[in-house]
Amino acid sequence: MGGGLGLRRRGAQLPLALLLVLVAAAAGAAAGKGKGKGAHGSTSTRLRFRRDSGTFKVVQVADMHYADGRATACEDVLPSQVAGCSDLNTTAFLYRVFRDEDPDLVVFTGDNIYGADSTDAAKSMDAAIAPAIDMKLPWAAVIGNHDQEGTLSREGVMRHLVSMKNSLSGLNPEGVEIDGYGNYNLEVSGVNGTSMGEKSVLNLYFLDSGDYSTVPSIKGYGWIKASQQVWFQQTSSSLQRKYMNETPKQKEPAPGLVFFHIPLPEFSSFTAANITGVKQEGISSASINSGFFASMVEAGDVKAAFIGHDHLNDFCGKLGGIQLCYAGGFGYHAYGKAGWSRRARVVSVQLEKTDNGEWQGVKSIKTWKRLDDPQLSTIDSEVLWNRGFNGRRKKNTDGS
Repeated sequence: MGGGLGLRRRGAQLPLALLLVLVAAAAGAAAGKGKGKGAHGSTSTRLRFRRDSGTFKVVQVADMHYADGRATACEDVLPSQVAGCSDLNTTAFLYRVFRDEDPDLVVFTGDNIYGADSTDAAKSMDAAIAPAIDMKLPWAAVIGNHDQEGTLSREGVMRHLVSMKNSLSGLNPEGVEIDGYGNYNLEVSGVNGTSMGEKSVLNLYFLDSGDYSTVPSIKGYGWIKASQQVWFQQTSSSLQRKYMNETPKQKEPAPGLVFFHIPLPEFSSFTAANITGVKQEGISSASINSGFFASMVEAGDVKAAFIGHDHLNDFCGKLGGIQLCYAGGFGYHAYGKAGWSRRARVVSVQLEKTDNGEWQGVKSIKTWKRLDDPQLSTIDSEVLWNRGFNGRRKKNTDGS
């Protein structure tokens, strides 16, 4: 079961005094939030690949389900972990993985808070995101199906996320009639001072996958609508033209990664034989297929899509040239499986280097997961895509 069964999570064993210190720091960071300009107007943060390593690293955090901090009990932990376990364990895990991975971007992929159990949705979001702010990490977020079930509307939740310090989130593209809230893109430039330093060599797309169906004859969860798909395809096409036509001209599009919350029906295409990770529950997609997977395939630049929603699934599987990846549940106030560690997904993108030592475009995209166990274990390392070969599995550090 992903290497995490039978392991006590360090977060659940942290002394209450230490947890209070962590959350006090988090609260202080949240209190200092400012009115940032968000994804389309930030003057302080330009996402770039690192000069020393030629890498860009993302930590994906799915389904924190944050509510009221220390007052909010954990779900689905071992009996020995129940006492003193709360939202503060989620906060502690965030600090652990951020310190160890040192990401260039954190992406929160929905159900960041559990609105129904939150006394104040804005305060819950402040507390949930605070470790990223405290550590001065750029971050972006989309919303899920539970974020708006408290004191803020769906639009209100997204507006608050956009306004927070270090947020690169966007409400919606300007001048576009579009469904939902939180449809935007981010561009990641090459290494500063190189020929690719002013070009986006990696494109990140974020979409609102909705909450619940608003069509009376269709039950279940929401889906990515036609207006969003048109925006995505137009944005992808524009970025591809720019990348391949502007000097230095490129023969292939820059790779794209997509982030949203609710799985597409295509996530049901996999069995244990053709995934890396585990599938421990059904695929809770919309009951209709709105065609977004086909839109990604047709766009031609998307190499992987990353979601949350189904907490006990943490697999990646390749379909139609695209890797479809779950993160696995992160939060302690979210349903889980006792003895199966909470987890985060890490995505590391590596640039090519020329014979003369200059960083160029993207060479490979790799991923692994970090568990909230005593070792902060790394599991299921794999290559999602590279320029020469796609889908090669790497061995775990234990040789499995």
